[in-house]
Amino acid sequence: MCLIAFSLGQHPDYPLVVAANRDEFFRRPTAAMEWWQDTAGNPVLAGRDLLSGGTWLAVTRRGEVAAVTNVREGSAEAGQSSRGELPLRALSESADDVARQLAEQQACYAGFNLIRLSTDSGWYYSNRDAHPGRHLHRGTYGLSNHLLQSPWPKLLKLRTAVAQLLAATPANASGQLHQSLIPLLQNTDPAPDRELPDTGVGLETERFLSSPFIVGRDYGTRATTVVSVSRGGEIRVTEQTWQPMGEPGEQRQFCWQR
Repeated sequence: MCLIAFSLGQHPDYPLVVAANRDEFFRRPTAAMEWWQDTAGNPVLAGRDLLSGGTWLAVTRRGEVAAVTNVREGSAEAGQSSRGELPLRALSESADDVARQLAEQQACYAGFNLIRLSTDSGWYYSNRDAHPGRHLHRGTYGLSNHLLQSPWPKLLKLRTAVAQLLAATPANASGQLHQSLIPLLQNTDPAPDRELPDTGVGLETERFLSSPFIVGRDYGTRATTVVSVSRGGEIRVTEQTWQPMGEPGEQRQFCWQR
């Protein structure tokens, strides 16, 4: 997962909204979003990384959401443990327990950002943050492959667009909200060179990765996921998968009452 915008308490009818793109190599085996059980036997709605067994974004029956992004580092080394297990841990354990364990296990993982969200609060942890483990309150946030709210052009673009769309969204319109958010996540406009971050991967790669939606033959955006939880307890999840060169794949929709 490489770009996430999420809103906490910014809409009177939708206290939690998440809009995310997962970018990955197309050759990496992946199962589409469905209900399955984590290692503790808890049901989660999530896609599955068939190589390592984890996920990039998961939703519980209560409407709690957890997601992970990697930290882009020019000379990154693979960790001993898969970052894909982190969203599942975040949903099955308390934030304090996860923070304590991760503080002891930081060297086991390559660079990551982890969020856990509910309708009334959020929590963020990164093993690349000088002050890891912080609680989040009302606001609209953005997360990509650096720390939370890092002002990368694509993060700012999506965060602003999501905030504007929410301000114009009426109550009882979750289906409309989801179908409006997906095009926002399909933005392929690259950032100007002067605004690009320097993460050690080279200018050409920075350009390629600078748009909210990445179009490529071998690597690109593979899934767009939208989650909303209404004040009345309706939980709606939409996953749109993508093929190489941005060709649309299957769209899956889930909706239930908490």
